[in-house]
Amino acid sequence: MNPQNIPYRKLFFSFLRLGLTAFGGPAMVAYIKELAVNKNKWLTGQCFQNGVAICQSIPGATAMQMAAYVGLRTRGVLGALCTYIGFGLPAFLLMLVFSTLYQRFANVNFVMSLFNGLQLIVIAIVANATLSFAKNILKTWADIVFTILAATFLLFNGNPILAILGCAVLGVFIYSKNNYEKINAQEVSLKSKKNSAGSFALLFIFLLGLLLLFLFDKKLFKLAYLMARIDLFAFGGGYASLPLMFHEVVKHMHWLSSKVFMDGIALGQVTPGPIVITSTFVGYLCFGIIGALVATISMFSPSIIVLTFTVPYFDKIQHNVYFKRALNGVLVSFVGLLLAVTVKFSFAVDWSLYKLLITILAFIALYRKVDILWVVMAGAIISIFTL
Repeated sequence: MNPQNIPYRKLFFSFLRLGLTAFGGPAMVAYIKELAVNKNKWLTGQCFQNGVAICQSIPGATAMQMAAYVGLRTRGVLGALCTYIGFGLPAFLLMLVFSTLYQRFANVNFVMSLFNGLQLIVIAIVANATLSFAKNILKTWADIVFTILAATFLLFNGNPILAILGCAVLGVFIYSKNNYEKINAQEVSLKSKKNSAGSFALLFIFLLGLLLLFLFDKKLFKLAYLMARIDLFAFGGGYASLPLMFHEVVKHMHWLSSKVFMDGIALGQVTPGPIVITSTFVGYLCFGIIGALVATISMFSPSIIVLTFTVPYFDKIQHNVYFKRALNGVLVSFVGLLLAVTVKFSFAVDWSLYKLLITILAFIALYRKVDILWVVMAGAIISIFTL
């Protein structure tokens, strides 16, 4: 079938089915490739790889953006919406159910034991994400210095967005020119701009929604603005949003405690989809179902808008030497911010030797590539019977 003739409903339901089993975050990119390249021949392998490069260079959850990229390349902006919503809908609905149950039963003894144990798993998850980022990103002494500066800044209650911007600016001036060889960018064709009208329409609708919230419900506007800002600065995938969300929701707005926020992360790990689905949990606990919907839409909208604007200009952005230096500074800053969040989460636990052992074992399992869902479920079972 010609990709341009794929029915929108086929795109939606194909990615809805995939979204039902979308555990593992970025690991789902391989399954998206199997669906779009190998099985249905919607994209060529090279086109798909270009999409991976784009989605790793802009903010947002990589797997979600790759779902949108497939729809964008096949049926334009409407196709991107079909694949994006289809892929993320199962995670949203499940998190909504879990959030409702959590609010109702959080104070029941066995549920408290369950989440006390899952806090330990969350610490292991974030620590493993920190190590994974560090192994892939930290390559020079400058990287290490930036990481330490960003971690220290956040530990002393600095704003993580300022840390990100600071590292981006420093990256432009400090990173060696030799490491970022400039490549001539290709010209942008008129054909590649065909989706620009749809991109502007998405942006207009989102800004109009923010304006209406500002006029009629200031609290929901604040929630929407906060989530959108987090998504716009979450370079490096879903885990990059955790330090930002933690700072805004727990430290700045005081909407949730550290413990409750960690419970939300734990629930995010047992639902399919990206870890930023924790935004649904935050929105529901703060403002009910409407809050969950506003938080989720606001968390995911900037990503797809940025993607639709970026794709036509991929070559210019991908090979711009200053962009690459700044992006490396941003990614390095997230190692430091994740390290700081790991430390802060650790402060929220009343430690014992037994709890430390559970955390270490969970970390080792994650480091050895044991599926994160099995680690979380094992931690839940152990917690119910032993804590």
